[in-house]
Amino acid sequence: MSEVKQSHPKGLYVLFVTEMWERFSYYGMRAIFVLFLTKALLYDKAFGSEIYGSYTGLVYLTPLIGGYMADRYWGNRKSIIIGGIMMAIGQFFMFMSGSFFQNIDLARVLMLVGLTSLIIGNGFFKPNISTMVGQLYPKGDKRIDSAFTIFYMGINLGAFIAPLLCGFLGDTGNPADFKWGFLAACSGMILSLILFLTLKDKYIVTPDGQPIGKIANSKREHTDVNSAPEAKSEFSSTQIITWLCIEVGLFSLFFALGQGIIGCFIFSLSIAAPGFIISDKSLTKVERERIWVIYIAAFFVIFFWAAFEQAGAALTFFAEEQTNRNLFGKEIPASYFQSINAVAIVIFASVFVALWGFLGKRGMEPASPYKQSIGLFLLAIGYLVIAFGVKGIAPETKVGMIWLVSLYLIHTFGELCLSPIGLSMVNKLAPVKFASLLMGVWFLSTASANKFAGTLSSFYPETMITVAAVEAEQTAHAVTLCPKLDKAEEINGTKYVSIDLVSFAEVKTKEEKASIVSNIFKGSMIKEKSFAGYTINSLYSFFMLFVVMAGIASVILFILSKKLVQMMNGVR
Repeated sequence: MSEVKQSHPKGLYVLFVTEMWERFSYYGMRAIFVLFLTKALLYDKAFGSEIYGSYTGLVYLTPLIGGYMADRYWGNRKSIIIGGIMMAIGQFFMFMSGSFFQNIDLARVLMLVGLTSLIIGNGFFKPNISTMVGQLYPKGDKRIDSAFTIFYMGINLGAFIAPLLCGFLGDTGNPADFKWGFLAACSGMILSLILFLTLKDKYIVTPDGQPIGKIANSKREHTDVNSAPEAKSEFSSTQIITWLCIEVGLFSLFFALGQGIIGCFIFSLSIAAPGFIISDKSLTKVERERIWVIYIAAFFVIFFWAAFEQAGAALTFFAEEQTNRNLFGKEIPASYFQSINAVAIVIFASVFVALWGFLGKRGMEPASPYKQSIGLFLLAIGYLVIAFGVKGIAPETKVGMIWLVSLYLIHTFGELCLSPIGLSMVNKLAPVKFASLLMGVWFLSTASANKFAGTLSSFYPETMITVAAVEAEQTAHAVTLCPKLDKAEEINGTKYVSIDLVSFAEVKTKEEKASIVSNIFKGSMIKEKSFAGYTINSLYSFFMLFVVMAGIASVILFILSKKLVQMMNGVR
């Protein structure tokens, strides 16, 4: 192994800024996406959450394809450039959708084109830039964990700026302004692409000066002290046909269980693709065990991100409707809250780097699986805090911002224990010939988690108000409050309509709105929902669902961690 240097290569910071602006683009669009769906395109919350989950799920599914293309044919660089161009085009179509929001049919078509382009582009961009970070360092370099944490700071610096700028431009209360948020996201993606194109040849090189990512990973020469030189991957036609049949069978099973087509595709591929890779006959015993560690950790990561990604849907609804957002006499946009996690990452990432370094020097640093179990536990604690904060409150009551801020802060600590550590673990455990492909598998778990997150968001407590109260307020104030009264449903002899179908767009003053809110909630009720036998009839019961889910996953992963460390065969 070459001598380990203390400073990080300049290529790390090129990848830092490239990823920072790409993540600005992604999180800027995400910050206003569900609000755009419900306020401009007039989808209800449940369906909007499903669209959100399908989009974010597919965004993390396509890295499997992008990783395969980079490993087998294109190399990392070409994949990143193609992905960046596709995402810039996608954000421009989102801008066009926002521009024509009054023509809902056209706007929805433009949105679908934009989302498709974003999904495909992210697949080529995301796994390949993450893979290149590890290639900047010699084999076994102990700086890799801190390098991924620094890289992760770039991700979150972009994610911090994005909701503030895109939210400021797009989340104004006027549906016509969403387009400016999307245009800002498009500009960020273009800047990311320009930076990568101009700086890659000079700085993104190996320790001995060779360009990184020019050739396919399968053509790179590599040996591991714990295994024989890597052989070319071997997949027989029988294996390919077998796993294609398994994929079809799993798709059919999930469809029979009531999942939509997108959900079936994501969940079935999340099982079949890893199975196909592990069946490669050229893998050694050590390589196969290390890949199993990636798979097992990825399974538990699903529960983390399914709860964490409520930020883009359920927690945005909570910020919009039941959080007092008045700050120094002004009401801040609900989208701004999505910056809390990102700025906390930027602030505390160096603290965690120092903490792991301090423990490492004393031989006390936990192995990656233990860190990830701690991350899941902290996620459960964050939801436990907000669950007690909302326990027993009425549907029209708004709670202080401290509860949402506390949740995001605790979740940040959990994320720092899990996400950058996971990226580093995959980079260290994956055989070189599958470097980008297994990074794609890691993101595949995030795809399943995001789709699952959208499904869980659809169980967000639905406040039902009486049609009589709505009609009374319409008469009293001579405004249109509920354009979808035709979707009212009768419960125990009384007609109700969901509160998320109510629009206050024509109410001019805060006083008038406060009066309407006070009257319209008289006789309101929470529509009871059930998830896997668990009854959700309040915000408290909704948030406790995530406490239980993340808590159980944390305990099980902690118990398994000792065995997983053994299977890592010397890699920490």
